[in-house]
Amino acid sequence: MTTTTSYPDTRLLINNEWCDAEGGKTQDVVNPATGKAIGKVAHASIKDLDRALAAAQAGFEKWRKTPANERAIIMRKAAGLLRERAADIGRILTQEQGKPFVEARGEAIAGADIIEWFADEGRRTYGRIIPSRNINAQQLVIKEPVGPVAAFTPWNFPINQIVRKLGAALASGCSFLVKAPEETPASPAALLQCFVDAGIAPGVVGLVYGNPAEISSYLISHPIIRKVTFTGSTPVGKQLAAMAGQHMKRATMELGGHAPVIVAADADIALAVKAAGAAKFRNAGQVCISPTRFLVHNSIRAEFAKAMTAQTEKLKLGDGLAEGTTLGPLANSRRIAAMDKILADARATGAKVLTGGERVGSEGNFFAPTVLDEVSLQADVFNNEPFGPIAAIRGFETLDEAIAEANRLPFGLAGYAFTQSIKNAHQLAQQMEVGMLWINQPAAPTPEAPFGGVKDSGYGSEGGPEAMEAYLVAKSVSIMAV
Repeated sequence: MTTTTSYPDTRLLINNEWCDAEGGKTQDVVNPATGKAIGKVAHASIKDLDRALAAAQAGFEKWRKTPANERAIIMRKAAGLLRERAADIGRILTQEQGKPFVEARGEAIAGADIIEWFADEGRRTYGRIIPSRNINAQQLVIKEPVGPVAAFTPWNFPINQIVRKLGAALASGCSFLVKAPEETPASPAALLQCFVDAGIAPGVVGLVYGNPAEISSYLISHPIIRKVTFTGSTPVGKQLAAMAGQHMKRATMELGGHAPVIVAADADIALAVKAAGAAKFRNAGQVCISPTRFLVHNSIRAEFAKAMTAQTEKLKLGDGLAEGTTLGPLANSRRIAAMDKILADARATGAKVLTGGERVGSEGNFFAPTVLDEVSLQADVFNNEPFGPIAAIRGFETLDEAIAEANRLPFGLAGYAFTQSIKNAHQLAQQMEVGMLWINQPAAPTPEAPFGGVKDSGYGSEGGPEAMEAYLVAKSVSIMAV
């Protein structure tokens, strides 16, 4: 058993100080492996939010005037601290979220990489000179930070989902106030502590928890906030985007997906099973870019299903802090109920359960990794994102048929494909309606590449230079010599 880091209670971060909520309201934090409370998290009141907003405004006025190279130094120092503390933070993350320790520690290390990349990218926020039609005038485009940012992040990747937003915001010169998930509060707190310890000015970063609907409606409508960024479900994202639109706030929405996996007749089956299988069960399938709809050519479907089942049955389900665990519990009891409902519907619509398909034990939120075959297009699992450890397989005859099915749903976040044909790869790249497509490999999101979706999976990017643009205003300046 890995040594357990003591789980801390989590308070609010306002003006670089950790404080209890006004009135002292808290919520229990539950370990999904045991179902038992392990700590508490503070619930912010409106007074707390007002203090956090005032701090964010003051922090913005300081941070926007800080040269990009100095911002980069602080960000890089914070990233270094995050990397040094990755093991301890990983143990905290596993206790509150459930994922295996190796994944949790890896999330912290990857977070450090993302922060460092944005730190450097902030120094390349160039404007431009536009040739003037008047020889006595100079026309400039200046890039300026949009203002204080309100961010809303989910529990599946408590660190990763914050740093993609935080990195771009800070590198652009914006202050950053995040409403992180109440289910997994301590790892985001540990992340932001790295920035406080790195010497960031008070108010530049802030962290609150509480009633999600109350906090989102208050922050988005508040005049101090000039940019909104959200990662979560499509229905909630649409509500927040509409709210941001009412107040003319910029918004980046990274919403739900339902990633198709097209396995062509000429695919390397072993590679497809190894790559897509590993990606499918990462974080117990609670990943927005998780492969979910496996579309496999009928000539190889039986062989693929058999190999996928064999690989899935090698996974070791258990407490994320236990040695050898490769699949942890679902993050909360709601996900267990959702898996039961999905499996009942799949069976009722004719799917065959090749392995798994049921809850494991009575303590904690453990659900057996599941492979379904012969899944109907009417099955819920082929129409709504399962967000759990379920791989659903269906056959196809032609690549056009598979692409049509991949594009059938309103979601378009990530997609995967396996083929040894350049012609097939080209067709897939041209015709699949997704924001990210990985061919012959598992998901490999890097800080320098765009990360985002199309259609109901949202808009805007949280990776690459494109991510910076959402936090910047292009100001046109014309100077006439007199």
